[in-house]
Amino acid sequence: MATEPEPQGPARRTPPAQTSRSAARNSALRTAPGLPAGRIVPAAPRGLPTRTGDSTPDWLEPAMAANGIGSFDWDIRRDVLEGDHRACAILGLDAKRFDRSSAAFLAMLHPEDAPVVRRRVERAVAELGQCGAYYRTVFPGGGMHAVRFRGRVLADAFGRPSRMVGFVWDATVELHKRERAGELAALREERSRFIKEAARALSEAITVRDVARVFTELPLPGLPPDGLLLASLEAGRLQILGASGYTPDAVRPYDRSMLGPANPAAEAIRNRAPVFIASREEYRERYPEDWERVPPGNPRSAWAYLPLVASGRPIGVCVFAFDDDRELDADERTLLSTLGGLVAQSLARARLHDAEHELAAGLQRVMLPRTVPSVSGVTTAVRYLAAGSGLQIGGDWYDVVPLPGGHVGLVIGDVQGHDVHAAGIMGQLRIALRAYAAEGHPPAAVMARASRFLADLDTDHFATCTYAEVNVDYGVVYAVRAGHLDPVVRRGDGSATPVPVAGGLPLGVDPDEEYRVTRFSLDPGETVVLCTDGLVEARGMDLDTGFARLCDAVSGDLPARGESPYDPLEVLADRIASQAADSTEREDDIALLLLRWDGPAGGLAAQQLRRRIGQADLARISELRGELRDALRRWGVAELVDTAELLASELVTNAIRHTDRDAMFTARLYREPVQGGEPAGRARLRVEVEDESDLWPTRRTPGEQASSGRGLMLVEALADGWGVEPRGTGKRMWFELSAES
Repeated sequence: MATEPEPQGPARRTPPAQTSRSAARNSALRTAPGLPAGRIVPAAPRGLPTRTGDSTPDWLEPAMAANGIGSFDWDIRRDVLEGDHRACAILGLDAKRFDRSSAAFLAMLHPEDAPVVRRRVERAVAELGQCGAYYRTVFPGGGMHAVRFRGRVLADAFGRPSRMVGFVWDATVELHKRERAGELAALREERSRFIKEAARALSEAITVRDVARVFTELPLPGLPPDGLLLASLEAGRLQILGASGYTPDAVRPYDRSMLGPANPAAEAIRNRAPVFIASREEYRERYPEDWERVPPGNPRSAWAYLPLVASGRPIGVCVFAFDDDRELDADERTLLSTLGGLVAQSLARARLHDAEHELAAGLQRVMLPRTVPSVSGVTTAVRYLAAGSGLQIGGDWYDVVPLPGGHVGLVIGDVQGHDVHAAGIMGQLRIALRAYAAEGHPPAAVMARASRFLADLDTDHFATCTYAEVNVDYGVVYAVRAGHLDPVVRRGDGSATPVPVAGGLPLGVDPDEEYRVTRFSLDPGETVVLCTDGLVEARGMDLDTGFARLCDAVSGDLPARGESPYDPLEVLADRIASQAADSTEREDDIALLLLRWDGPAGGLAAQQLRRRIGQADLARISELRGELRDALRRWGVAELVDTAELLASELVTNAIRHTDRDAMFTARLYREPVQGGEPAGRARLRVEVEDESDLWPTRRTPGEQASSGRGLMLVEALADGWGVEPRGTGKRMWFELSAES
């Protein structure tokens, strides 16, 4: 059957034939294989065809014109696309440049929308059905517009797709709504993310200063303020904690000012509700009295005052200011109110933290000595490093105690626990131990009495401690350790090693514990380092590793005296403390005490030894013998050590056993003057023991089996000279020994 030619006039329409869908689909694929994009050219106004071929109703054209609806007609076989003037205006087409193909129409669509339109039209042509789509198009000027169309495919007498006719109308308003909805959704997502980030940043803020810094640096998405202000409420006054967008001169008049009643900040705090001001005129009308205080050059035009409420109590206010009039919408007000709640909780926590740490710092300052006493012959340096968490207060302490006879006592200790209770016990123990040492008790007795004192407090706490008495004249150290760390000594060659000290139980564990004394010597310029366990113990670091790290720090090179504006001992203390402060493993407080024995002028030990021996204190005799040995070696008369030690022991033993008072021991070395340029001649050692007893010693002749009574016989046999001299109260026994220089 031959195919009739299709009329081309705009007023005629060919009714669709009822043929098989497969034949229609094949015809569609042959006549419109690619549906390339194209443009529409204006056609003469006409109505849509009806299925019966009747003419267009008279009312349709005015209705379409009134609603801004255009029509189009697409000849599928010839691929010719026509449209009325309204359709061309909606699509933004230039009628003079229309090429009557659908390719140009689809080419102008948005790349994301063209495939959708293509698929729907192909399906409508294949099924002889209807289709519709929403798509975006770009006008020649570059503007983005949106269009909706609705079309229907018409078939010829043989049931093949012949034409598509339909309507098109402008949907740009809908496009703007969609774009605005997308922007709002993105903004809401950004604000939700901002709230999470702000909550995290504020939760990490520890101090009030940290909270103020985080608040003034917050970038509000979609609502960037031109000025930010954070203030706390203290006794009816506002204290400015932080500001951004304001000069210091602009903020200063409001800092610590009384909060008047006719003020937006006062209203926000009083009602515990935000106050929003959209313009300067609104501010002037609502708060005329406070408006007079606003400087004339103030650029702000809108404000948001948010009360900071924590646990039902107002603690401050934060202010957001804008340079232009701004009526905040519901989302923006919700964002600011949420942020204000986060700031309030963080500020309340930070204020409590600052108050606790201020109390802790005050307690620590009271408990520890404000200054270390200066003792001739030695140089000391101290450091205290609080733990990185908690109240930064604990039971670590140090002390330097001047002792009778020119000695100096060193104390380092640590009370169990890391709280205010431990600090209180530490303060009591420090005072008690200092009193025992200042009374002149030997180191073992000082430690035993301190242990008994702590046990009597009945606190269920114990303490570790090291106490060292330093003989300033000779550089001899008598150390006692109660569960604490061994001291570390930096020697003259720069090396550093721990010195083993006999240890006992921590203080307070056993009131009857007896402590042993360990004696070691220092040369001029050598340093004793005492520390608490926070310096050498930490999670992930054992004691051996900690001591090795400490010795490395102590043994490093130091500037000589005069090369640095600081004493080398201070440089060493700073180096040890900085290494501990930089460690991420530290969890405990650190107390550090350093003492350098400088020795007398010229680096020679003083050639006199003077000690008081307590009544019936036989243990002190052993210590005295050791001091005398060291002194004679330093004086250069080592050949006198054995004889002097033996005779001195006899005199001191007689004095404390046969009297009821203390005895005073004195040893002096005299040298003959230089004559005729020759070296000094003989050196003469004189040892004296004074007591307050009027009972004179009696020389006896003991039998062979006697265990005592030979003291004066030994003195008479071995000394170059000896004697007994009366004093105002008591007597003085002495002997002398001579040696070559």
